[in-house]
Amino acid sequence: MSVAPWRAALETGRRWTQPRYVWARAVHNLGPKLLSLLVALTLWFLATSNRRANVEQGFDVPVTIRDTTGGRGEGTRAFSDLNPATIRVTLSGRPDRLRELRPESVEAIVDVTGQPEGSFNQPVTVTAPSGTVVSRRTPDRVQGFVDTQATRTLPIVLSVSSPPETSLPRYQVTPTDASVQGPGRVVTTVQRVVTSPTQVPAGEERETRLIALDGAGTPVDGVVIRPETVTLRRLDTGVLPVKTLSVVLNDPPPTLRVTAASVQPSTVRVVADPELLGRLREVAGRVDYRVGTYTAQVALSVPAGAQALESVIVRLTVEAAPSPTPPARSGSTTPSAP
Repeated sequence: MSVAPWRAALETGRRWTQPRYVWARAVHNLGPKLLSLLVALTLWFLATSNRRANVEQGFDVPVTIRDTTGGRGEGTRAFSDLNPATIRVTLSGRPDRLRELRPESVEAIVDVTGQPEGSFNQPVTVTAPSGTVVSRRTPDRVQGFVDTQATRTLPIVLSVSSPPETSLPRYQVTPTDASVQGPGRVVTTVQRVVTSPTQVPAGEERETRLIALDGAGTPVDGVVIRPETVTLRRLDTGVLPVKTLSVVLNDPPPTLRVTAASVQPSTVRVVADPELLGRLREVAGRVDYRVGTYTAQVALSVPAGAQALESVIVRLTVEAAPSPTPPARSGSTTPSAP
């Protein structure tokens, strides 16, 4: 085996250990080397400029209320009428970092510690995630209302989809009461807690949500209902013999005349044996007539063995009937003057 290649390699390695040789090789063609390095750095700088440049991106961030007011116990104060409930936060940072973020990554906090009960107008403190900077926030102040936390317990009112006219469903709600919690001035507006309209087949049950309503029947926001859902069970097992019949009022006496009448409802459901229902065509209603405009309860007359499921009222306008003019006597003469 020839030793010449090994000697050449050893000689080359020995020369690279000599500083003078290393320096000579380093400065050899120095100009082209420096030019190549400059071109490489320029290309790298241009290729990575997008990742190094800061851009801006906006987020709609929900406002969080912080309250550490002492001496009253935790959870004794509530907040309502927050305006606005979200603010627009613009962050500056690298594109790849901003793409990772979500509105939940940004904190917008309003501190009402020590604020008395009533209206407030406080600045918003925004905490930006790492690698970003807050450029703008709109608006920079938030209004609201500090109130005492209140709780009310109300019975649950049943609300179901309209059943078929030939059925008489019976329901059971479990539990029967619900608590409404929230700011005191909001909780006091809640008049009823109702089940959301639900269609329940005979003999089955459904889970349904609860809704808080004010006196006008409008849903109330800003309150917490516990439990959120109830079990609605339909107790009847099928269709009952029910028939819808028109209500016909009795005639007024000859001395009175009806000028306006509004019957509510104009029909009623009647439960009876199927054979009896087949013979019924209408339900007679009796009302006492008198002169004037008034609302009266209608007394329904149904055959024995039948039962009306609704009560009926009528709005009447009644006036006295004019007396008939007596006919003139035939053959009468008018005496002439003397």
